[in-house]
Amino acid sequence: MNAAEQAKSLEVTSKIAAVVNLFKAEFPDASSDLKPWKNDADTRELVDPDSIDIGFHLPGWSRKFQSRSLLVQIRFYEDPLTATRRAIGIQIEGFDHRGKPWCLSTVDQWQFVGESQPIAEVGDKLKHFCREVLSVF
Repeated sequence: MNAAEQAKSLEVTSKIAAVVNLFKAEFPDASSDLKPWKNDADTRELVDPDSIDIGFHLPGWSRKFQSRSLLVQIRFYEDPLTATRRAIGIQIEGFDHRGKPWCLSTVDQWQFVGESQPIAEVGDKLKHFCREVLSVF
């Protein structure tokens, strides 16, 4: 779900801002997008209500990233007994004019999957960013 829609409390809003700042600390040229999803019925069917989704756009297509934009999805689980919500993983997808050339998920092996991958230095920074985000939530 769009980060802008998930910012319902000061605590969540502060954490979303922290995530944006963490990304910008690693990749200062990127711009953030707190509403990466369109607001139409077809898109709403695909959006996970148990996630905070933030888009990041690079100044142009990046050889280092092998993409132009990134979608960061922080996935949550809410314990029905305690009503506590915690982050269970992060998925980052790279996008360019062809679609989605790569994906990184922290749920399994923290490996990049896809027809192309960011260079090792960017990959390491993205993994570091994921560890930092998980510590925020």
